[in-house]
Amino acid sequence: MLVAGGHRLEYVMLQPRNAESEDRPTLVFLHEGLGSVALWKDFPAEVVAATGCPALVYSRYGYGKSDRLTTSRNVDYMHREALDVLPEVLDHFDIESPVLIGHSDGASIALIHAGAGKRPVRGVVAMAPHVFVEDITVKSIAEAKQTFESTDLPQKLGRYHDEADSAFVGWNDIWLHPDFRRWNIESYLAAIRVPVLLIQGEDDQYGTVGQVEAIARQVSGPVETIMLPDCAHSPHLSQEKGTATAAIARFVRDLREAG
Repeated sequence: MLVAGGHRLEYVMLQPRNAESEDRPTLVFLHEGLGSVALWKDFPAEVVAATGCPALVYSRYGYGKSDRLTTSRNVDYMHREALDVLPEVLDHFDIESPVLIGHSDGASIALIHAGAGKRPVRGVVAMAPHVFVEDITVKSIAEAKQTFESTDLPQKLGRYHDEADSAFVGWNDIWLHPDFRRWNIESYLAAIRVPVLLIQGEDDQYGTVGQVEAIARQVSGPVETIMLPDCAHSPHLSQEKGTATAAIARFVRDLREAG
């Protein structure tokens, strides 16, 4: 466990078997709104093997085996994670200029952190990112609430979170709050000058292609967009997950070659 943002956070550090050189940026994995260390499954290890880079994977407050969420989340909770907690996490491990790999909420956190410009970032991989709230997102999150209340979803989430109820409610309630409809992080995009890799499923039930188009249009650095067919909200866990791993490996290799 590490302590950041005043809470104990679960984490794992992954090391490549063969270190090719000293120029190996640390990959920092930032999970989705219902994610955790365990819910990444074997994806971080696959990316480490493919890139030859070390990786930090951690569960944010309220998720996995980290401290249980005891208060409701605020509309700016992703800003707080990006601007306050993530810097503490990076300082704990003396990580400088990481490659941020985020999924959904984690992708938004990565974009806010990179766009704030307070610390160096080598590059950003944003999978199924959100930069504004869409009707499809709210609809799917409302449906998730019904599923949580009427199926065995709590038990399934319990495999990955010590406190599945609070993890789910903390995420679901704030996204469905009327004030959250105004949430928007596009103001951070223009300040992102490092390379960005965007990966989204064509069948993403939580967001349209408008999300990645907005990012690609507004960031100042080089950007690559990959849309995966027959893929929903989790490109790294779908049948196309090998494509995501290969794309990230190529992205990191290009970052290293660029120096």
